[in-house]
Amino acid sequence: MGEKVVAGDFDLSDRQKYRRKLHQCLEALSGLLAERRFDRPRNLMGMEIELNLTGADAMPKMLNGQVLERIASHDFQTELGMFNLEVNIVPHHLSGRVLDQLAEELRTGLGYADRKAGEVDAGIMMIGILPTLGREDMVRSNLSDVDRYALLNDQMLAARGESFSLDIEGVERLVATAGSITPEAACTSLQLHLQVTPERFADVWNAAQAVAAVQVALGANSPFLFGREVWRESRPPLFEQATDTRPPELRNQGVRPRTWFGEKWIGSVEELFEENLRYFPPLLPICDEEEPLRVLADGGVPQLKELVLHNGTVYRWNRPVYGIADGVPHLRVENRVLPAGPTVADVIANTALYYGMVRALAEESRPLWTRMPFSAAAENFETACRHGIDAELLWPRPGRSGGLTRVPVTKLVRDELLPLAADGLDGWNIEPADRAHYLGIIEERCKRRTNGASWQADTYHRGREAGLDRGAALAAMTRRYGELMQGGDPVHTWPAGIPAP
Repeated sequence: MGEKVVAGDFDLSDRQKYRRKLHQCLEALSGLLAERRFDRPRNLMGMEIELNLTGADAMPKMLNGQVLERIASHDFQTELGMFNLEVNIVPHHLSGRVLDQLAEELRTGLGYADRKAGEVDAGIMMIGILPTLGREDMVRSNLSDVDRYALLNDQMLAARGESFSLDIEGVERLVATAGSITPEAACTSLQLHLQVTPERFADVWNAAQAVAAVQVALGANSPFLFGREVWRESRPPLFEQATDTRPPELRNQGVRPRTWFGEKWIGSVEELFEENLRYFPPLLPICDEEEPLRVLADGGVPQLKELVLHNGTVYRWNRPVYGIADGVPHLRVENRVLPAGPTVADVIANTALYYGMVRALAEESRPLWTRMPFSAAAENFETACRHGIDAELLWPRPGRSGGLTRVPVTKLVRDELLPLAADGLDGWNIEPADRAHYLGIIEERCKRRTNGASWQADTYHRGREAGLDRGAALAAMTRRYGELMQGGDPVHTWPAGIPAP
């Protein structure tokens, strides 16, 4: 959420007051847009990666407070679970050697954090869901010791009025209940930010939504959850259910979940913020003293803290973000689709593909979202989560005849989207050698039909065939994953299986 909040009780009037402030914030945002007060294009991107802490046995370690004390860097922060950290990479200009610069900064930062974690017998792991997490780990006492997490947990439980239910049917079925939002902490993600002008926001957001399924299919890295093999990318269904404040009756009425793909293409950024107010009750009705309309009338830039806080409790896979830097407001698209890992090389390859595709698609004269219904993009997203790199997606037929066809994602990427991404990276003036290198990783991943999820599943099943029980196979696979992650070679080159001792 990015906000420091203090736990406390709310009375009946707090939500009414907060709702009024939210509408004032939305009106102030409209005023800023009308006055064209937003930052000019600067081709700025940002990156956040959520991480897991594990021991030498590959089991989770609930030690993020101790590890953060040793890291002692503002680049690393707490996340929801005590077995989580988050690393934030400072904004970069999308140009030149930025991809290699990001890779070097990540290797340096993660290496340092891993050494510091080693001082308390822990290590850093980049993975979508830690395969060795158990249901017994998903208890309130394993939430990070931060007021905002406790408050969020209490408010979400109060809104739901009962335990959270998990029911995910994939290769195997997982059914569980949770008395807190801690299962959400199992989801560790790569989040990519792109600063855009208001005029460009809708095109960039629509493009990001259209290719979200492609990102998930190629980057899937979360096939196991609480000892069960479920979807190839199990974070989205887990996150949706672990944050679902709707009891069954509200779900049956069609009330929207707080973790939401959306339901339509947009024409402006205001539509997304307005939807957030219209559909989602406040969870944290904490009001700031700022009067946003008065600040705007006086020529200032309002912080819009209520709007920012509320926005952080609506979990869109492509989220609109309002921010202020050096006194100037700006807008960002926050892409939250991808899991963390497996390696720095894979992370940067996924990053290159995303920024390249979004740039190219947002500039097309006949945009993809005019040729594909939003419902197809939503269906593609679920298909990609279920099947990963083996997914077949709905996509517009070539030419002007119209209609959709179903195409393997690996063929779609190699034939159509990799050339588009290359053009998009050229549009950002990315160094050609870096563009070729990182998009080459994506191409090889498609050729070998191997990503983090397929490697995890293959290696786990080989362990079972060798006589290991479920828990031992998951632990052995996770330890091997950690070894290969530290080696740094992209996942499509990893040998499957667990080496003999």
